[in-house]
Order: sequence, then structure tokens, then C-alpha cells
Amino acid sequence: MAAFLWALLGIAAGACIAIQAPINAMLGRGLGMPVAAACVSFLSGAAILALVVLLTSAFEARSPDWRGPDLWLYIAGGALGTVYVTTAIFLTPRIGAAAVMAFAVSGQLLAGILLDRIGFLGMAVREVSVGRIGGAVLLVAGALMIRFL
Repeated sequence: MAAFLWALLGIAAGACIAIQAPINAMLGRGLGMPVAAACVSFLSGAAILALVVLLTSAFEARSPDWRGPDLWLYIAGGALGTVYVTTAIFLTPRIGAAAVMAFAVSGQLLAGILLDRIGFLGMAVREVSVGRIGGAVLLVAGALMIRFL
């Protein structure tokens, strides 16, 4: 049952990303600058997350160890997110939300297979299998079909 709930949570998160792309694209059109829309998206998300951290810290009676992680970890995730959000804002009006999501998920899967294979940042190593390669090929083919057929 727990695995099913985790899967539903993942699907819901993916749906949020799909809905976010046209909202941010419309914001970019309204602002006249897609990069400004990405900035607003990150600022509003950061404000909401800061509130969640404060509430969670109060509820759990503990706070984050801000001095623990290496400095680059503070920057890398946001920088990668900036590339994704700005690209989605730029591409959504041009190729559509479904195509943007299909290509983004394809990129996530391909990168995920590589990261699993090398055990990136201490993750468990997972071998590349025929099933994983086949799934990736099918996903990329599906993304191309969504965009071009």
C-alpha cells in the first residue's frame, strides 16, 4: 500500500510540474521576459518553503544544520532548477506543455540511469539493464511522437 501512495505522490508532483509550465509561460508573457518569470517562480517558491521550514522546525522542535553541507550544494540544485524552469517557460508556448514534459521526463530518465550506474554522490549503484535501456528508448520515442506526430 505504501508503494502505491508513493507512486501517487510522484504522479501528483509531476502534474504540478506540467501545470507550472504554462502558468510560468503566461507570467513570462505578461512580464515581457521569460527569465523574470523564472525569478518570480523561484522567489515565491523560496518564500513558501521558508515558511514550511519554520513551521516544520517548530513542530519537530529542531532546526536545520545550515553549516553542515558543502557550499556548492547550496548553489547546484537551484542552478539546475533555474535551467529547467527557464527552459520550460521558453519552450512551452513554442512546442506545448505535453512535449516539454515528455522531453523533460526523457532527460530525467536518461540522466537517472547514468547517475544510478555511477552511484552519483553516494547513491546505491544500479546496473544498466536491457529493461532500463528498453524503457528509456520507449520513453524517448514517446516524447518524439508527442512532439512530431
